[in-house]
Amino acid sequence: MHSRPTTIGVLTPFLDGFYFNAVLRGVHEAAQQRGHRVVVIRATPEDVQAPSLAGDQVDGWIVVLSTEGVERLARARVPLVTVSTCAPEAGCPTAMPDNATGIRSAVRHLIDHGHRRIAFVGSIEQDDIRVRFEGYKATLAEHGVPFDPGLVFETENNWYSGGQNVAEAIIARRAELTAAVVATDKNALGLIPALQAAGYRVPEDLAIIGFDDIVEAQWATPPLTTVRQRFDALGRLAYELVLAQLAGEVVAPGPVLAPTTFVRRRTCGCSTLQGFLRAEGAAPEDDAGDLLARQMVELLTPLPPGTPPASVWPGVTRVIEGLTAAIEGATPTPAADIDAACQQAVRLTPDVESLMGMVRWLGRASRRRRARTAEGAADDGAAEERVDEFLERLRLSLMLARLDAEREFVAQLGELVRSDHEVSLTLLGGTHDASRSLSWLDSTTVVWSCLGLWEDPETRARLVIAGGYSRDGSPTPPIGGVVPREAFPPAELLPPSTVGGPFMVTLLPIRTPQRDWGVLVTVGPGSLEIAGDEGTVAIWGALLSAALERDALMQSLSAQHASLQDAYQRELALSAAVRALGCPLIPLLEGVLLVPLIGELDGDRARQVLDTVAEGVSRNRARCVLLDITGVPLVDAQVAHALQQTHRAAALLGARVVLVGVRPEIAARLVALDVDLGDLATHRSLSSALEAVAPAGLRALREGRGGAGSPPPDPRPGRRQGRA
Repeated sequence: MHSRPTTIGVLTPFLDGFYFNAVLRGVHEAAQQRGHRVVVIRATPEDVQAPSLAGDQVDGWIVVLSTEGVERLARARVPLVTVSTCAPEAGCPTAMPDNATGIRSAVRHLIDHGHRRIAFVGSIEQDDIRVRFEGYKATLAEHGVPFDPGLVFETENNWYSGGQNVAEAIIARRAELTAAVVATDKNALGLIPALQAAGYRVPEDLAIIGFDDIVEAQWATPPLTTVRQRFDALGRLAYELVLAQLAGEVVAPGPVLAPTTFVRRRTCGCSTLQGFLRAEGAAPEDDAGDLLARQMVELLTPLPPGTPPASVWPGVTRVIEGLTAAIEGATPTPAADIDAACQQAVRLTPDVESLMGMVRWLGRASRRRRARTAEGAADDGAAEERVDEFLERLRLSLMLARLDAEREFVAQLGELVRSDHEVSLTLLGGTHDASRSLSWLDSTTVVWSCLGLWEDPETRARLVIAGGYSRDGSPTPPIGGVVPREAFPPAELLPPSTVGGPFMVTLLPIRTPQRDWGVLVTVGPGSLEIAGDEGTVAIWGALLSAALERDALMQSLSAQHASLQDAYQRELALSAAVRALGCPLIPLLEGVLLVPLIGELDGDRARQVLDTVAEGVSRNRARCVLLDITGVPLVDAQVAHALQQTHRAAALLGARVVLVGVRPEIAARLVALDVDLGDLATHRSLSSALEAVAPAGLRALREGRGGAGSPPPDPRPGRRQGRA
């Protein structure tokens, strides 16, 4: 016995869209029926590390579509099932649609229409498509139609663009073909507009049949004939295969098939109703009711052999009872029961032609039954009127149910747009705390969430809880807590609604090209199938990743700003110290003063230098002042003007100013500025200046002598003391 609920993990490259959302819905519905929990991880097996996220709580794995690296999960030796793609290296079963039967029915239908030059369009690399391609070739052979490799048009993907991109190649060989089997509806729905734009008519110039029966197929122009598969049925089948392994049953590796159904619309050259009315006759009288129920369910959805029709559509029994009551004049089935049955039918398929075709089918069945029971007697006009009234009521109920479903969908889509808008405003314009606290989930349908950031993004071994959210009062992990990857999210804290309840657990990796941040866990309802293959939850993940990246950048910029502020303050302090020193005056030799200047020389400082030099010359009876500008960072015209003023002031007092520290780059700048220093003497270094103005004093300094008792130097350049 488990101390926790049975939990099935699902790895899927996408969370939203007509295919992935429907598969996940099928898995979740099967889990609800048994009181189990589903944990969905947006990842492929190739992304999964050992041990995997949530590995300690997952009892079996379902891998949807992408199987690269699936052998890593197989090594964990827990039940494993893939969906739509076989993985021989894992030795596990695969839930797949009955591609061969579906494509055979499509090719046979085109052959029955008289076509012999039938193309195949699809991306043959994918397992499903490869089986459809082999079924296409086998059906041609069975009917004596030669296979022509030139009529095979490989697409680059299974999407609209794949079909659109092969249109030119098909047009180039248009004279050689009259029909095409297209491996996916999206390929077909990309191909048809491209052909129509080039002037070709469908089906008059080229009959086309797709595969999948996505929602857009019935609204295409013209509506697309296709092979219907139920993606939610694939999810349920995969779940059953996992549970069989958990129960100890031996499940052989390889494909396990879900049924498909051929759906006639317009692109093949006929219509749904024509197909219904051309069907073979009724079943034997003693089994007519059971067979009628099966036929009606099969009009709406694929029905596995041996599956009771009422287990797929419970309301079918009440509809047939209503028809029988109308024929026999018995008490009518309550209108509420008929309405409920119609709502169930619309949930099985939104296809209006299929729903209306079912009503026509019932009318035909009633005429056969009345013909048998009358045994040649005059037709009961009252019975016919009751049946017509019942069928009209059924038709109206189906249309109202279809409108209700459409209205609900529009309302959900509007709520989704509003929610995504508010989330984007909060995450892109909010604060660091707002994004991590997960308060932005208030505008969504999520009931519980937590955010774990990798403690070490390189090893990704443990997650640090950075945020938590709970709408239903369920506890969240403590902020700052550390959880091993295989135990995340903490199973004991997940809401009870995830066990046999309406909500799935979804794990969404949060990453940017620069960094793998961590994982966002959400508990809530699934997304709309029409939301696109990168729909709601994926958008939240991208926005949250961007917000975390922005916060990290802002923190980095803030730290850099603080560092620059510190440097600026130190520079201010140094500048203040320099200014506090002002203009130091050093009696270097008798009659020689040294004035070292450090820092910028602005107008105030220039006046200070002028006053200091004038006062020093007078007080010390100096004949030479050495102005050392080595520490002045910039010498421009303003600085040169200040130096010239100082030189003229000193000259009036009988002293000469010698400029020290005039490096080549400073001299070049003065030349470039067209600054004339006049008769102001310049030297590159203090030693060369002393050598010029006081050689004897310089020697005395070097020998440790000199000072006030030494004879004054001759300030004239080139003249040495004591020589004639």
